[in-house]
Amino acid sequence: MSGKEREVRDTMGAMHVPAGVYYGAQTARALANFRLTGRPVHPELIRGLAAVKWAAARANGRLGLLSEERCRAIEAAAREVFDGRLHEQFV
Repeated sequence: MSGKEREVRDTMGAMHVPAGVYYGAQTARALANFRLTGRPVHPELIRGLAAVKWAAARANGRLGLLSEERCRAIEAAAREVFDGRLHEQFV
């Protein structure tokens, strides 16, 4: 593994991903094992997913199922995605 990669793990084991990506082992496996179209994910779908994540964090925070700190972190990340700052992470 070079300095340009990092190791990520899930229940199936370790995978190497580029150092600058936010995705993990499951996405790396999908990229390695499935033929993809080469077309990027539509930005409106990405925004929709971010809106759902934001709403779920807010609801679970209000129900006391997430700590306030974790809720704020998820909401902030969802806002970044919603605003288009992380769209390149959706392969």
